[in-house]
Amino acid sequence: MKVSMHIHAINVIYVVKPAALKKLAFLFVLLLIGADLDAQIGGRYAFESVSLPLNARLTALGGHLISVKDEDVALAFQNPAVSNAAMNMQLSINHNFHFAGISHGNVLIGKQNDSLGMSFHAGISYVDYGDFTAANELGDNTGEFSAGEMAVTVGAAKQLNARIRGGINLKFLSSNYESYGSVAVGVDLGLFYQTPGSNTAWSLVIANIGHELSAVVDDKRGLPFDLQMAFSRRLEHLPFRFSIVAQQLQKWYIRYDDPDRDVRTDFLGDTQEISAFSRGLDNFFRHFVFNGEFLIGTNEQFRLRFAYNHLRRQEMSLSNFRSLAGFSFGLGLNIKKIRFDYGVGYHHLAGATNHLSLRINMARIFNKI
Repeated sequence: MKVSMHIHAINVIYVVKPAALKKLAFLFVLLLIGADLDAQIGGRYAFESVSLPLNARLTALGGHLISVKDEDVALAFQNPAVSNAAMNMQLSINHNFHFAGISHGNVLIGKQNDSLGMSFHAGISYVDYGDFTAANELGDNTGEFSAGEMAVTVGAAKQLNARIRGGINLKFLSSNYESYGSVAVGVDLGLFYQTPGSNTAWSLVIANIGHELSAVVDDKRGLPFDLQMAFSRRLEHLPFRFSIVAQQLQKWYIRYDDPDRDVRTDFLGDTQEISAFSRGLDNFFRHFVFNGEFLIGTNEQFRLRFAYNHLRRQEMSLSNFRSLAGFSFGLGLNIKKIRFDYGVGYHHLAGATNHLSLRINMARIFNKI
């Protein structure tokens, strides 16, 4: 039995004048102050699936890329400010083969409106947790049930001045776990800064501002709030772009102090506690994702990608075994009007997630008809 949801279409227009830039920055500060700064990163939020990478490119780049503005419409769902004319009629279809039979995917599209001077994007995402065996309090099998989540996102972006672009995403979320369910709404706010003609860009994103409207069981929970900043630079004499993404900036200490893992054993069998400096350095790097992308060919037809996510590595690795947890890789190939992407993200010794994406330039196809 598959999860079925009814989605209502919502049209949103977001207009920001350059004169309102200071007010927008002030709003960012207010939203940050109002966030749950003492909350843990995971396990206490509703709809944590909204943090999953939407396409294979994002999986290959460590799950985050908010300071690049190109034709990839999926980037606008991480930072709405990068939605732009190059995404016009770009249709993106994505599916991620997650662990334990879990899968998630989406269909995304962009649209440029020259009369308003704005770029729009919209998408539908789903998470299928599969089928489960139902049982009563005595352990008797009573059948099967399914579980899943669905999200509808609409967003827009506008150039505020020669260097700054602003954008917003609105998210409408619903879930169904057997006979239980919930509904939530969320907002992403983003800024993108780049000097015309520069190879360097900066971004600021406040992601997942929102809350459940109806809870699954008891208390209503918030969405997985995340304050991010990022820097990207394309090298002048090499077809390569690197990015540094800072995540979870709303909470400084995001390290879990595990007494069993904060002790090192040397080759003589002696144990020594990890110093406060080492723990602080580990916590510092957990805020960062480092990624790079080789852009090969006259029109960047072939791309190689890699990334390292220190937070993921530290949270998912095992102390007694080596693994590729935290690393991710991928490639992209453009054939005329169609781009194929593949990304693999290593989470644990148990395996990795494999992400496939297909992006089609619908405008070029319609022009040929």
